[in-house]
Amino acid sequence: MSDVDVAAPGIGLPPEQQEAAAAQPSIWRRALDDLRTGNLGVLPIVIGLLFIVIFFSFKANNFFTADNFNNIIVQTAGTCMLAFGVVFVLLLGEIDLSIGYLSGLAAVAVAELQLQGTDHDWPFGIIAPISGLLAIPIAIAIAAALGSAQGTIVAKIGVPSFVVTLAGLLIFQGVILQILEVRGTILISDNWINDTAYYYFSEAAGWLIAALVSGAYLVTALNHVGAQRRAGLAVRDPWVLFAKVAGVAIAAFGTVAICNHASVPKGLPLAGVEVIIFLVGLTFLAKRTPFGRHVYAVGGNAEAARRAGISVSRIRIIVFMISGAMAGVGGIILAANVNSVDLNVGGGTLLLNAIAAAVIGGVSLFGGRGEVRGALLGSVVIATVSNGLNTAGYSNGIIYIVTGIILLLAVTLDTVARRLQVRSGR
Repeated sequence: MSDVDVAAPGIGLPPEQQEAAAAQPSIWRRALDDLRTGNLGVLPIVIGLLFIVIFFSFKANNFFTADNFNNIIVQTAGTCMLAFGVVFVLLLGEIDLSIGYLSGLAAVAVAELQLQGTDHDWPFGIIAPISGLLAIPIAIAIAAALGSAQGTIVAKIGVPSFVVTLAGLLIFQGVILQILEVRGTILISDNWINDTAYYYFSEAAGWLIAALVSGAYLVTALNHVGAQRRAGLAVRDPWVLFAKVAGVAIAAFGTVAICNHASVPKGLPLAGVEVIIFLVGLTFLAKRTPFGRHVYAVGGNAEAARRAGISVSRIRIIVFMISGAMAGVGGIILAANVNSVDLNVGGGTLLLNAIAAAVIGGVSLFGGRGEVRGALLGSVVIATVSNGLNTAGYSNGIIYIVTGIILLLAVTLDTVARRLQVRSGR
């Protein structure tokens, strides 16, 4: 057995550590304790999502099809990107109301930069037209800079984030209207931009991506186990680790199999791969870096974090910059969904859906608790509900009512769970 093989708890360890491992509670005891103390994790979301899928499979004839599965992936991607940024803001106990129209401003920027001819609004005409390959990072950088500016006002001056970002919402909406109210709609013809939402991998490429995702997760899991063994720690419940690795592989290959059975377009959408890339990167940032640990510390107790030597203002500025950048990414994908931008870009329910996705995914509104993956799960829930109700022929009013009820239930569950954790001392 190599040093990274998974062993039963306590095997291969010194006698005193074997005794400690044997004294650890079983997985079922820990699960019961977590339920009693409100530490529910993502289980309620997964159960709710399964119920939603089963319900609409009977209510809508075209819901449980490969074509609609691809549609849900593409519909999820844009909102999910905004929700990823919201997670970091909520972890601080702050709020960012500007992300909807900030994403719209990024979409307008990328549309202007790729526009052919000389009919450009200032300041885009200075460098336009350029390829979407350059326009995309420029637009994201603009959104990140604006997010950082808002964060600076919050961190350095002390203006509440609600007020600052509400002002940002109005300012960014005004800029969009100033640019588009005369011209109207700007069509996006650049393939680099449109492919962010509507590029589909070939069948072989899809299988290769699934293999890479599964293999990368397996290597990460084994490295984690190896690190525990080298540190002299027991590996608890190794079959749970195997189940997670198998679950990721089943999800990856299952997703590709369904996407490859779609009619037109056929194959795994690039939008889904983009979501996974940002999910992995931002999860690593939140969980495996000093910056991520500082974000949780500031969200848990800003004064204690400051006394521990953490630059609270720097953390806040960077978090709002991340929120702005992710709004830019989401705005570009959403614009690519319709190959254009118009006066309504960034408006509607986009802001509420992004915040609701993070909250439904288990990110606490009180700060200090939540994970990036929660934003993905919450986005999938919202997109699946909206898609299912549309497919079943329900009105927009019903869609808003159901989404609001789901959000209310999620916030109520978060509040109850937090009270249980306070009572249990966790």
